[in-house]
Amino acid sequence: MGELVRFEVKDGIATVIIDNPPMNVLSRQVTTELGKVFHEIAEDPKIVVVILTGAGSRAFMAGADIKEFPQLLDVEKEELRESHRKSNVVLNFIANLPKPTIACLNGYTFGGGCELALACDIRIAGDKTQLGLPEVKLGLFPGGGGTQRLPRLIGEAKAKELMFLGDPIFADEALKIGLVNQVVPEGKGMEAAQSMAKKIAGYSLEALSRIKISVNDGLDQTLQAGLELEANLFADIFSTEDAREGVQAFIEKRSPIFKHC
Repeated sequence: MGELVRFEVKDGIATVIIDNPPMNVLSRQVTTELGKVFHEIAEDPKIVVVILTGAGSRAFMAGADIKEFPQLLDVEKEELRESHRKSNVVLNFIANLPKPTIACLNGYTFGGGCELALACDIRIAGDKTQLGLPEVKLGLFPGGGGTQRLPRLIGEAKAKELMFLGDPIFADEALKIGLVNQVVPEGKGMEAAQSMAKKIAGYSLEALSRIKISVNDGLDQTLQAGLELEANLFADIFSTEDAREGVQAFIEKRSPIFKHC
């Protein structure tokens, strides 16, 4: 358990809380602790689904820690590239975690915070939440996966508009363009996230992980290659105990008891 990132586990659901007041910014320490927490979650077979949120009600994460930026201005390119790579390793690990992830956006979700949310599978936002990638206003651009994940999610044209302008949008607009999955009344985000997570946690992790792998990896391939990947994973799932249990439970008209193996 870190100083700025903590998590708790209950009924197959891990709730990860970023607690870096006042705005939960993505400092180097937060990045490091997120990496450690998600590696621990990945290795815990009892965890099926993850909720990620920020402490308090002001911000999910209001971007990177700008106070760390001045020291980067005079750093050699290779050193800067290596630092950037280490940060992206953490975000990529979260994006490819073989378990569903739900980002509960409880306030400002800017810059690196928006990119962290993009690395999650599902995004649930309070109706007063604002999202944006304002890096262009600092003479920078999104470097935590924003230029790659955002257009894949909402389309090239809208993604470029949001990044070129750098202005935030409210949750309702984010819902319309597909940036978030749900918008709920302010203060109800965790309740909605827990409700969704509880349902997901009742399913087989063997099936859930293959859904995620098939979608994530398939998007980087041709349709034909993606269909081949899906076919291989589909054939593979039938060798799991959970598939046998699911089919048998259906035949016996009872609820399945999945063991995630």
